[in-house]
Amino acid sequence: MNPLWYSKTFWTMVCMVLIAGSATGDNSLSDAQKKEVVYAMYAGYKKDFPAVTDISPQQAMTLLKTDEVVFVDTRKPAEMKVSMLPHAITQNEFLSHPEKYTGKTVVGYCTVSYRSGVFAREMAEKGISVRNLEGGILAWTLEGGKVYDENGKETNRIHVYGKKWNYAPAGYKPVMFSLWEQMF
Repeated sequence: MNPLWYSKTFWTMVCMVLIAGSATGDNSLSDAQKKEVVYAMYAGYKKDFPAVTDISPQQAMTLLKTDEVVFVDTRKPAEMKVSMLPHAITQNEFLSHPEKYTGKTVVGYCTVSYRSGVFAREMAEKGISVRNLEGGILAWTLEGGKVYDENGKETNRIHVYGKKWNYAPAGYKPVMFSLWEQMF
């Protein structure tokens, strides 16, 4: 074999390891530092849905106390089995009867709120107002919000989607699926 091929292969592998390492969550960070990372990630995603109205986790928690909010989880069912926001419904539940939620603040969310931002943008195009939870379920928990399992019981497990988004707060167990599982 050509020695140049070995050299290119070696450096390609080194670059892949460095890139993979930089794209993983850092559990040595404090929760305050994780919050900064999560909000910065969300700010980077916001370019894809600039007209969507955000809502902070604190604002959403206040609305939750008054029963004036409905959370719409835009993640896959397997992710929702791990953890959801209080009283959240699925995207399909919302889409089947959006008129049922008239008068409530509808808040979409996912891991860091990219998928829910796209959902909110699509709903706006149909004349349906949906706010996007700034920073998603990660920001929610980092700000002190509780999450619940598929049986409605409080849990310390949180689905973080993948290594790049592994910024679960201290005391939470991050759950990731394989690439294969994420496809379905």
